[in-house]
Amino acid sequence: MQFQGKTAIVTGAARGIGLAIARRLAEGGATVVMVDLLEQALQEAAASLAQAPGGVHSFVVNVTDEKAVEKLFEDVLAKTGRVDILVNNAGITRDGLLVAMSTEDWDAVLNVNLKGTFLMTKYACRIMMRQRSGRIVNIASVSGLMGNPGQANYSASKAGVVGFTKTVAREMAGRNICCNAVAPGFIDTEMTRVLPDKAKERALSLIPLGRMGTVDDVAAAVCFLASDQAGYITGQVLAVDGGMAM
Repeated sequence: MQFQGKTAIVTGAARGIGLAIARRLAEGGATVVMVDLLEQALQEAAASLAQAPGGVHSFVVNVTDEKAVEKLFEDVLAKTGRVDILVNNAGITRDGLLVAMSTEDWDAVLNVNLKGTFLMTKYACRIMMRQRSGRIVNIASVSGLMGNPGQANYSASKAGVVGFTKTVAREMAGRNICCNAVAPGFIDTEMTRVLPDKAKERALSLIPLGRMGTVDDVAAAVCFLASDQAGYITGQVLAVDGGMAM
């Protein structure tokens, strides 16, 4: 129950990695605020955590819409009175080779993955600064550390998340706010299950541990960085990738 009495916001929480993070935080006693655009999936995910000791709230929010993000934090404060943990997990892909990539696909990925992280962090920090405490964990990717063919937009967005994380860590350290990133590698999710077999084989050949990661592998790392145990860790990027980016 290390998160008892704390409020944690998780974006992209309706499924996959986000849901696993929300579940682990809820099991640790946090009041969990689940945020996503997928309304039905979000309702089902929140219902699955309804018995959590700290309670669960769900909000359908587009993280690229500043007014919607601002209202989200107003609503969260009205319901819980504080924001202790923010996990910026919401992200999308629009893969394609650079020479054929549309401007729309570039903008869509940068908007959700990078702008969304910026907006959520901006409004969370305003609250955390008044509290003089907080934990922010951004979900980056090994694609942002080493690049990946067909993902110029995604890799750029996640590399941006890494730089953003380090800057927030420096700006907020004086207010006892720690900001770190987790960079997942090849994780078994709905997104990766639909990949062609050849793509999966290629990815597995790059992983020293020889297997895909699980959503719980990522959730465990996120919850460590969100905990009091990580109070002297900030500005770091923890790769959860089986050695892929090594």
